[in-house]
Amino acid sequence: MKKLSIIGLLFLVGCVGIPEKVTPVDHFKLDQYLGTWYEIARLDHSFERGLSRVTADYSLRRDGGIRVSNRGYSAKDNSWKEAEGKAYFVQSPNLGYLKVSFFGPFYGSYIIFELDHEAYQYSLISGPDKSYLWILARKPFIEVGIKNTLMEKAATAGFDTQKLIFPDHAPNP
Repeated sequence: MKKLSIIGLLFLVGCVGIPEKVTPVDHFKLDQYLGTWYEIARLDHSFERGLSRVTADYSLRRDGGIRVSNRGYSAKDNSWKEAEGKAYFVQSPNLGYLKVSFFGPFYGSYIIFELDHEAYQYSLISGPDKSYLWILARKPFIEVGIKNTLMEKAATAGFDTQKLIFPDHAPNP
């Protein structure tokens, strides 16, 4: 039983790890990060597959954590899909390194490794490994130069940017 608990603990710790060549931003200001972000690009995962008009909204929770509300439109189902979770800082609140959960006690890394520190208009997010990557912006579009810079930083860190999906943000007819 004790071995199983240790293995389980190691598994959970691994889910909030930081991938090689990914460094969380410092001087992070949560109050400036809160609010709505649009998904500009992502690597494919079953929980977002087929979704367009994807947004993430971050707000404060009463327990000091962050409420995470993700939303996307499924044209196939002609409906909105939503998921609500919670996030907490793994280390210091001025470091862009959080753990997020949508499923009870199970957490995964949410690592901000590039950020517009001046206006908080774009960010580059990693999960616990190189299969999770998002480019987020405050508007449903981003300047090509900024997008290319973020993709280059992700590629340099070892992410397969050739597999990025760029969801449509146009309203349905």
